[in-house]
Amino acid sequence: MIISKTPCRLSFAGGGSDIESYYREHGGAVVSVTIDKYVYLTLQTKFDRHIRIGYSRTEEVENVSEIHHPIVRHCLEMLGPRQGIEITSHADIPSRGSGLGSSSSFTVGLLNGLYAYQGRHASPQALAEQACHVEIDLCGDPIGKQDQFAAAFGDLRMYHFHPDGSVKVEPLICRTKTLEELQSNLLMFYTGITRSAAEILKEQTQVLGKQRSAIEKMNRMVEHAHAVRHELESGNPDGVGEILHESWLLKRSLTNGISNASIDGWYEEARKAGALGGKILGAGGGGFLLLYVTREHQAAVKQSLSQLRRVPFSFEREGSKIVFYNPTTLDPERGDEAFQTHSGL
Repeated sequence: MIISKTPCRLSFAGGGSDIESYYREHGGAVVSVTIDKYVYLTLQTKFDRHIRIGYSRTEEVENVSEIHHPIVRHCLEMLGPRQGIEITSHADIPSRGSGLGSSSSFTVGLLNGLYAYQGRHASPQALAEQACHVEIDLCGDPIGKQDQFAAAFGDLRMYHFHPDGSVKVEPLICRTKTLEELQSNLLMFYTGITRSAAEILKEQTQVLGKQRSAIEKMNRMVEHAHAVRHELESGNPDGVGEILHESWLLKRSLTNGISNASIDGWYEEARKAGALGGKILGAGGGGFLLLYVTREHQAAVKQSLSQLRRVPFSFEREGSKIVFYNPTTLDPERGDEAFQTHSGL
């Protein structure tokens, strides 16, 4: 049996600039941090040679091509095995529409587990690039690249998305006190609203391809990513709260689906109670609301949003990793041909 553990992430600034329609022309940048909310994948040899997949539903098939879950199907087609495996997933947070990048955490964790199943190691760069290939190229999801890289690398980092498609990963060099203050001043609430990130991102992609004003707003949001880095490396985490506010105002003006009356109401109540800034995580429209609130105002903000569920969290320094590896439980006669790689990466 093999178990992979992959973190989810919070994005502070630059989200949307990791979409191909934007970075191919302008280049993009995102600052994000992984947190202690995880997606777990277990992989185990199945005795009867069938394939069993357990997630929000259960599938049992004889051939990889019959798998309904597109990410699992494409990952097994790329890396194998082609038969005799059971895969189950578990997550600390809702698996869809959370805004924490859980879908990409699933993909990265599955790839990591499949490499370990073969007795091989994959670097964070390889995991991130292959996860992008699976989700964007093979599944055709209209998403960006930040989630896959955050899940693979972990920690507080800046990601640069270059016009040639390459991604540069840089850690943020901050004092421990700055990171502790940043973490303690962030509050996260679950809105209870689920939404399709794909539809919002598809509309955002279309807008960025047509409207000069939208491109100018995204350019400004990329500048915010660099500003977040500057504030943190300068030891001023409160500056992040102010940048979050300006970025949120820009982001929700891009398309109609990014916010709604309920989200706007919660955000305004939090601001009145003392929050410096915040945002809906991910594409928008629901999921988790992140707020930057200094300690003296946190009680008031929590009270103002008492109808929402607060979700405590801590920063996670590591990306996807294998937390349990017992090759003696794997079938020694499964054959090397089961692990032939079909990917051109």
